[in-house]
Amino acid sequence: MADLLKIAIAAAMINNVVLSQFLGLCPFIGVSKKTKTAAGMGAAVIFVITIASALTHIVYYQILDRLNIEYLETIVFILLIAALVQFVEMVLKKMSPPLYSALGVYLPLITTNCAVLGVAITNISDSYTFVQSVVNGLGTAIGFTIAIVILAGLREKMEYNDVPESFKGTPIILLTAGLMAMAFSGFAGLL
Repeated sequence: MADLLKIAIAAAMINNVVLSQFLGLCPFIGVSKKTKTAAGMGAAVIFVITIASALTHIVYYQILDRLNIEYLETIVFILLIAALVQFVEMVLKKMSPPLYSALGVYLPLITTNCAVLGVAITNISDSYTFVQSVVNGLGTAIGFTIAIVILAGLREKMEYNDVPESFKGTPIILLTAGLMAMAFSGFAGLL
């Protein structure tokens, strides 16, 4: 149990997929304008990464590994993730049309979000068990959600600040994300 907690904390805080591995930057920057939208995206990513971690582990070890076709892992993982995101998109469209509209083009971008694929490949390369893969996926997704919600909160506050003209827009967002990455690196001594 302690190992699972270490995996989850390391994935969420120390090896944060956005702030230390720089995966998933497109939705991180694009959807972080409002905290409500960022939280919705985070919830969708939590669902997708957690389920994708479980599915990719099963498919890899039950099909690809047994048939000695491990070289197809990236293609197969992308197809699994795309199908899963389509499912999430249909559910959000039915259950929460405002969130579906708010996420807009960024919801389909989860399909190509390299964070989802990166977690699936990391789980295999680190030889995680099924439970460890799911915990790592969940921890990674929670870390993504924490980072995107924090950035969204900071961006909402920055709207009322006097930002120099040359820093307005993307430069101040990237600078803020860089400062967040430095702050998150302080968690490295945690484990």
